Amino acid sequence: MNQTVTANRACSTRGRWSPLNILLMVIGFALFWPLGLAMLAWMIWGQELVRFGQDMRNQFRSQFGGITRQAGFGVGDTGNIAFDEYRTRELERLEEERRKIEGMRSEFEGFVKELRRAKDKEEFDRFMAEYRRRTDEGAQRAF
Repeated sequence: MNQTVTANRACSTRGRWSPLNILLMVIGFALFWPLGLAMLAWMIWGQELVRFGQDMRNQFRSQFGGITRQAGFGVGDTGNIAFDEYRTRELERLEEERRKIEGMRSEFEGFVKELRRAKDKEEFDRFMAEYRRRTDEGAQRAF
């Protein structure tokens, strides 16, 4: 049995190093090096990469597969109706608090924007006064 697996793996490895695959890898490196690198990785690891991706996907699904989305949070039913109702009420309350805080943030951004505008205007007015003073002094010296 183990000898059969080794023979199959050797066969599939030889098949990936075909002249066409090597040509595609060289063209990939010539056009855009990440393509050539990806082709080389596929030629070396091939099905192992596919299996690794499937294993990661299956592990993720086993960890998080039963979780549903409810009220914007990832939660599932616990089976206890009273607790589920309590949790739903609390999540709704927290969502309302989040909306209030988001509104406050928006108002604060407007407040800061107005402060910046006032500061910029003050600095500009100070610059203009200094500029006028210098140009007036320069004009008086010219006479």
